[in-house]
Amino acid sequence: MFLVQNNLLDSNQSGFKSSHSTETALLSVTEALRLARAASKSSVLILLDLSAAFDTVNHQILLSTLRKMGISGTALQWFKSYLSDRSFMVSWRGEVSKSQQLATGVPQGSVLGPLLFSIYMTSLGSVIQKHGFSYHCYADDTQLYFSFQPDDPTVVARISACLSDISSWMNDHHLQLNLTKTELLVVPANPSFHHNFSIQLGSSTITPSRTARNLGVVMDHQLSFTDHIATMTRSCRFALYNIRKIRPFLSEQATQLLVQALVLFRLDYCNALLAGLPACTIKPLQLIQDAAARVVFNEPKTAHVTPLLIKLNWLPVAARIKFKVLMLAYKMTTGTAPTYLSSLVQSYAASRSLRSASKRRLVVPSQRGSKSLSQTFSWTVPSWWNDLPISI
Repeated sequence: MFLVQNNLLDSNQSGFKSSHSTETALLSVTEALRLARAASKSSVLILLDLSAAFDTVNHQILLSTLRKMGISGTALQWFKSYLSDRSFMVSWRGEVSKSQQLATGVPQGSVLGPLLFSIYMTSLGSVIQKHGFSYHCYADDTQLYFSFQPDDPTVVARISACLSDISSWMNDHHLQLNLTKTELLVVPANPSFHHNFSIQLGSSTITPSRTARNLGVVMDHQLSFTDHIATMTRSCRFALYNIRKIRPFLSEQATQLLVQALVLFRLDYCNALLAGLPACTIKPLQLIQDAAARVVFNEPKTAHVTPLLIKLNWLPVAARIKFKVLMLAYKMTTGTAPTYLSSLVQSYAASRSLRSASKRRLVVPSQRGSKSLSQTFSWTVPSWWNDLPISI
């Protein structure tokens, strides 16, 4: 409560916070990339990889950070006591090792551990922003990005300088930046443009990837999400294949629970990112949902699926995406969404009193001169929200 009231937590950290999630974090990042493309700019997205981050937190640096945040006296001594005199043992084949003291790290799986790690990482943001980069974190997953004119000759130097300073900050804070697993994604200003460069840092070379897995979502350099949909489709097909094999031994209710846990969960994960994509792009996901409904009722592959979806009370995939976006829109208009999402939309202020004035209408950005704006979250949210009946 003290950290929240005094605005001491990093607003770009989405881990371990109420109303924040991997989905809201990814929406913030992809929106920045899409808006840059709509403005005919290219973007760079860098996904940093840290090795055993929670285990290498230096206690003295952490306590010093807490002190700078205004925590002192008994409260600071309590944290010092909490972190000190921790030990561990290893059990292997019935044998238990001697107890060893833990000089570093915060307890994983504890209530305080993730919060303390977030506090430990707060000063990294200023290092990144010094180079003109934006960033977002989810626990120990950190991603940084910036947009540039396609012909900008300083891009490689800027990335190298930023990564060099980040690496130095990591060393000073006893954290290990794994450059061999750090990924670089270059989003061109338009699909026909191609950036061909690599980043050399010490003995490591970072080359752009066509795709990169980001918080469980496969992002591609064109922001089409076709690779993500293909990956989801494969994993869902495999799950349905296994469920279908044991279907004769399951009740209808048990099958439905399995399908919802192993298939629908995947279809819904971060599906707000798919808002605004063409119907043909998300069609494979609808085919998966159709197959899932047939498995639940043990129907053949040729069975008409609409009655099955209605019986299950399952919204079609496109409607599930729209429902998710509208739920986020509601949170954005009521102040319960992350501030970085709420800032993407603007409430409409009527110049004169109208019957619709009581409805929380949102300003729809103009698409003049930019067709790609229709795929941005900041255009989709107000467009769909304003289409809702006033009675809702």
